[in-house]
Amino acid sequence: MVSFIFIMFGLGWGVSSFLICIADEGPKRAKRPQPPRSGIEFVSPEIRAFQEDDFSSPAMLWATRGEHLWQETAGPRGESCQSCHHDAAQSMKGVSARYPKIDEPSGALLNVEARINRCRTEKQKAAAFAYDSESLLALTAYVGLQSRGMEMKVTIDEKNKARFESGQRLFSTRIGQMNLACTNCHDDNYGRKLLNDTISQGHINAYPAYRIEWQDFGSLHRRLRACFYGVRAQLPTAGSDELLDLELFLAWRSQGLPVETPGVRR
Repeated sequence: MVSFIFIMFGLGWGVSSFLICIADEGPKRAKRPQPPRSGIEFVSPEIRAFQEDDFSSPAMLWATRGEHLWQETAGPRGESCQSCHHDAAQSMKGVSARYPKIDEPSGALLNVEARINRCRTEKQKAAAFAYDSESLLALTAYVGLQSRGMEMKVTIDEKNKARFESGQRLFSTRIGQMNLACTNCHDDNYGRKLLNDTISQGHINAYPAYRIEWQDFGSLHRRLRACFYGVRAQLPTAGSDELLDLELFLAWRSQGLPVETPGVRR
């Protein structure tokens, strides 16, 4: 069965629309696009040039700030990230490529942001950073930078299988007033145009990233919430279990692609 959906977007100065054809095939098994293509392949040469040049990339401003925060003391003990983990280039190498993962003591699924905040509250005895705060973004970018170029390689096992399957269901379930699922765009229609943008495969190997449309640096959860908003669905909270589950599934889909953090996107 083939569905035709007429989608209208309010752009502030007017309304634009487009017709998208979606084959309704029912529930899908977990799969990865073949071959997997990073989102950087779907942007303009100008944006690619930004990401490829650390001296001109606006994203590197956050990574640089993160380097300073790595050495900055916090809490009553006066400890920094560096106090425990020493040289980030060595201790953080490969970390972002393996997250989200289960925290053994608590059994909680943590992404890099949650891991940083867990260290702050349990080790430094300092207040957690707010999600999408400048400080948390900066430290996440700096940690991610240490894995840049390494292949995404999240582990799916009995410990996180239920969370993975939850993320897969969300990716494949139609939601919102537009009645669309993530898979409808990023599996069925990647490479096609959405207004003046090209739909990517939806991989997450560049986040946190600087987006030209935001004129700002933001987390993966900010980007996912924007998709929820785009299909007119109820927005989950950044850092929620729902978005963590989806992040785990997306990390699995992104396996084999190089970490590009901190990336630049349209």
